[in-house]
Amino acid sequence: MIVIPIKEGENIERALKKFKRKFEKTGVIKELRSRQAYKKPSMSNREQLEKARYIQHLKTLEEKA
Repeated sequence: MIVIPIKEGENIERALKKFKRKFEKTGVIKELRSRQAYKKPSMSNREQLEKARYIQHLKTLEEKA
C-alpha cells in the first residue's frame, strides 16, 4: 500500500504527482505488462544479452572519445 503524507495546505496536484512517482517506482505496471503474455526463458536471456552488448558498446564508445 502506497502512503503519501500530505502537508496541510499542500496542492492536490503536487500530491498526485508524488503518488504517481512512487507508484511508477514500485514497478506494478511493468510487471502487469510482462505477465500478459508468456515469454520463453530463452527469449528473456537473449534480451538480457542484447542489452548487455548495447551497454558495453556505449562504454567502449565513451572510452574512445
